[in-house]
Amino acid sequence: MLGPAIWSIYVSFTNMALTGVGADTPQFVGFDNFVHIFRDGEFLNSLRVSLTYLVFSALIGQAGLGLLLALLMRRRNIVFKSILGAIIVAAWVIPDVVAGFVWSAFLAGGPQSVLDPGLLNTIFSTFGLPRHAWLQEAPMTMVVIANIWRGTAFSMLLYASALESIPQELLEASSIDGANIWASLRYIILPLIRGAIGTDLLLITLATLSDFTLVYVLTAGSNVNTELMTIYQYRQAFQFYQIGYGSAIALLIIAAGAILSLIYTRILRVDL
Repeated sequence: MLGPAIWSIYVSFTNMALTGVGADTPQFVGFDNFVHIFRDGEFLNSLRVSLTYLVFSALIGQAGLGLLLALLMRRRNIVFKSILGAIIVAAWVIPDVVAGFVWSAFLAGGPQSVLDPGLLNTIFSTFGLPRHAWLQEAPMTMVVIANIWRGTAFSMLLYASALESIPQELLEASSIDGANIWASLRYIILPLIRGAIGTDLLLITLATLSDFTLVYVLTAGSNVNTELMTIYQYRQAFQFYQIGYGSAIALLIIAAGAILSLIYTRILRVDL
């Protein structure tokens, strides 16, 4: 693992490519790749897209919905918990490429599509509602929803485990003292599962920043509104054959994950 990491760092400071001069005799170019990155409007767009995708699909969607589901399942009977848990976890365990094709089939088609209207448009037509080209009209919204569906199970399981460690007597005592559910959540539950929150935010952030397959399958990497940094890196390295430049982008993605991880630990004051 150390060897490839060191090699990637070295390559990011060269003009290595699969064609041209960079393929024959790669040269050390210092920080030129990194300077180029921050002057590249397409990269800055991919950075904005990645952060938007991260905030809405992971930090708000997966973490928020995961906590809500964990709280919902806490007081339910074993049958309800088993059925709901199985449904949610099923979305998590299937491969990304399968999830991408499932969502492509669900969202396919548009107003003029006859051969492949897609399941969602078929449902809309059944109720007399207009069809939409979902992945063209609202691509970011669709990939955010797909990623929430895909990854919420991890957050739910992590929070469910943390909630089980809270003594029931503590919650019962707060209820007797007149605390409503919001007060219990704010002053008892959230402080006691702070470590789990920090762990969840860190892991889903790293996973979301490295996400590629789901979004690429849904959009084919052709929509600037959903071009994540990973998709931009892939295009530069394997479509335009700029290996050095692509490696520099990869290092920046890793650095972004590390910086956000440090921010989480400082804000939540947890040791991970």
